[in-house]
Amino acid sequence: MQITRLHVGKRLSEIAIHNGTIYLAGQIAEDTSQDIDGQTREVLRHVDRLLQEAGSDKTCILMCQIYIADMAHFAGMNAVYDEWVASGHTPPRATVEAKLANPACLVEIVVTAALR
Repeated sequence: MQITRLHVGKRLSEIAIHNGTIYLAGQIAEDTSQDIDGQTREVLRHVDRLLQEAGSDKTCILMCQIYIADMAHFAGMNAVYDEWVASGHTPPRATVEAKLANPACLVEIVVTAALR
């Protein structure tokens, strides 16, 4: 059993790859001064970058879990997500309201994907 971990830190790895499956850590915006649209765009850029580094892309997403700090941001987050997601490759998804570790973060996204 081989597990490949990328961007390994003391608390977490940004990526784990096992048996053809990529697991991303929850992605948040670095620029938390942005509104929900800006933070969602930034987070999705992080997802794209990490998937590419791991050998995949958004057409191979198996599951997407979205945590938003306030359901009042649901429509704004969805508008950005809908522009980003690959048509014909929309993954199963869950979206929940959650108190995020950093109160300035409005959205956190966790993705599981297949290798290309």
